[in-house]
Amino acid sequence: MQIGAHVRAGKGLVPALAHGAEIGAEVVQIFTQSPRTWKPSQYGPDVLDAYREAQDQHPSVHRTFCHATYLINLASPDPELAAKSRACLDANLATAAGMGADGLVLHIGSHRGSGFDQAVPAVVDGLLGALDSVSGVAHACPILLENAAGAGDTVGRSFEELAEVIAAAGGDERLGVCLDTQHLWASGVPFGTVGEADAVVEALRSTVSLERLRCLHLNDSKVPFGANRDRHANIGEGTIGVDGLANLLGRVALQSVPAILEVPGDGDGPRAEDVAAARRTWELGVGRAARPGGGDVDEGSSAPDGTRPSDRTVPDARNG
Repeated sequence: MQIGAHVRAGKGLVPALAHGAEIGAEVVQIFTQSPRTWKPSQYGPDVLDAYREAQDQHPSVHRTFCHATYLINLASPDPELAAKSRACLDANLATAAGMGADGLVLHIGSHRGSGFDQAVPAVVDGLLGALDSVSGVAHACPILLENAAGAGDTVGRSFEELAEVIAAAGGDERLGVCLDTQHLWASGVPFGTVGEADAVVEALRSTVSLERLRCLHLNDSKVPFGANRDRHANIGEGTIGVDGLANLLGRVALQSVPAILEVPGDGDGPRAEDVAAARRTWELGVGRAARPGGGDVDEGSSAPDGTRPSDRTVPDARNG
């Protein structure tokens, strides 16, 4: 599992790679514009080409992901906000695709009381419109729908909701998923034990599918289990703890999925010590999974009790 971190992009984007390398990250995630303003940053083809070239040649940072601005709300019933959200998503995706990013992570937004079913068509229109707007770009970049912490009327607060959005989009292959550990915990899905972590993997497999899981956001939680609030903590300093995170990171089915830190550090984002703590947590999880009875199983193999994944009941991963 490659361990990464959200870092500052820097002028011209390319400094993001150096910032990642400085803290030992193998993967970086960046904002391509301010996460709290509507106005997109403008990058010429020369800047985007330079980033792709620098990424291709970098000796230690192997992948780049982008995160869309927080203001985007594709589920909004307000026509003006919905239109601004679509335009902003189009701009964010154009930059991410031009950079050759492996994915653009997106918070779908909130339906503001209009209801999930009512919001889905607008969400799908916004997603497919953005993806179609970059269909001519040589470097395809998927939109990765992030699970929400469950506050308010957020869309994507369960694996089932994410799966419904993807299904409504016709199962478009350009849509993937980003799993945030803090959001999962806060939305009431446990993974504090090996069995619970296995259940999360099975729930992913039976809803959005593991093939669509493109990255993890690796965060501890400042708030209690089921609190429905988005509050990240440094690894080992929150209510999930090292053991819970290790149980999830050790799952065999997740080993090809990069884990990206979005922790506060000392107030300025992930530090080298945070990346090192994440790598130790992963190593703990892998070691634990390697022991007899210590982990999940691949499709087609038997669990310690003799059952296969398809034979076992998977708990509902919905909030609560």
